[in-house]
Amino acid sequence: MNAPLSSELIKLPPTESNRLREIPYNYTSFSDKEIVIRFLGHDIWDIILELRSERKTGRSAKMLFEVLGDLWVVKRNPYLQDDLLENKKRLNMLLKAMRHRVQSIEDRSFGNMKAAQLTKAARTAIDEFELEFQQVKKLRKKVFSSLKKYTKKHNIQFDGLARVSHVTDATDWRVELPFVVVNPDKSPKLH
Repeated sequence: MNAPLSSELIKLPPTESNRLREIPYNYTSFSDKEIVIRFLGHDIWDIILELRSERKTGRSAKMLFEVLGDLWVVKRNPYLQDDLLENKKRLNMLLKAMRHRVQSIEDRSFGNMKAAQLTKAARTAIDEFELEFQQVKKLRKKVFSSLKKYTKKHNIQFDGLARVSHVTDATDWRVELPFVVVNPDKSPKLH
């Protein structure tokens, strides 16, 4: 159960230190700032802060953070990655929804140059996200083709379970997962 917010906290002006997390699906130690910078860059974080100080965000910020939440949850979850790699229709629906939100932000910007920079960065992040799926699919085929010469096919694992099981860091900072897990043909004999 969530504890109620203090009425004093609600009255405080939004600052980096007292703002609640706004990016959905962010159950990690990464702050909204770190996620924005990771996908969109330092300059865009500064633009978001400027737009906030001018009171020119709100609904648009919410839509941007929804896009970033979608990017973040997939980036962090190899099971979702596997699902989207296998289901092109589902991936396309996600991309379409993210692009629709960015277009809505642009439609509401009324020519604001800062908002234009923000939407351009968001579109680039979505395009890179889509491209990464294409690259991963090709690279998996290439790696599998190379490795099957040296071991049995079932020893070459790209699935989420194998990848999560072989992350070396047990904290929630483990953002980077192995690309492939290769198991030996035989277990070593213990003496």
